[in-house]
Amino acid sequence: MTPKELRNERLAERMIKNLKRRNMEAFYCRTATEAVNKVSELIADGSLVTWGGSMTIRDMGIPQALKNRGTLEVMDRDVVADRDEVVKIYERAFTADVYLSSANAISEDGVIVNIDGNGNRVAAITWGPKKVIFIIGVNKVAQTVEAALQRARSTASPINAARFDIKTPCQTDGVCHNCNSPECICNYVHFLRNSPHGRHTVVLVGDEFGY
Repeated sequence: MTPKELRNERLAERMIKNLKRRNMEAFYCRTATEAVNKVSELIADGSLVTWGGSMTIRDMGIPQALKNRGTLEVMDRDVVADRDEVVKIYERAFTADVYLSSANAISEDGVIVNIDGNGNRVAAITWGPKKVIFIIGVNKVAQTVEAALQRARSTASPINAARFDIKTPCQTDGVCHNCNSPECICNYVHFLRNSPHGRHTVVLVGDEFGY
């Protein structure tokens, strides 16, 4: 085991304890392959499954892995014909058995931070789906809640603005300006401190994924 792998494992062990204190089930997977298998293992046959706009989930190949099972009803907004169909998936997500998401950041003591433009992702995280599973790479870990928010605003949001090619100040220079741009994607700031009824599960991944 390399020094980096050892550090990640020790950090994850501490974070899992903190997440459990927040009524969240939590696991650590050293690799993406292990994480994909763990996520699939956590989803029962016959479940209705969907996810938010996560590059982590896409890059890890989770959508295809779940479709390949052949025992799940999978709603994938990336393969629908138009915006109206995407909105229908947003709405139906609230009745899903399992909703998958990554995070813009997570503090070492287990607070999960997300920033949304449309709000569909943070809305589903908050209420609706029976179970929410987060898949979070170690690159998203920040020491404190304040640092996690800073990461979400100053690292994740400018990169996502560039990904969507929208006209915001951070798209121009890569720096958060706390803007009120008409195309701003930082409209909803969400902190998950505790999991009511144990709805939330976190899978920490030793590899780096997403923004």
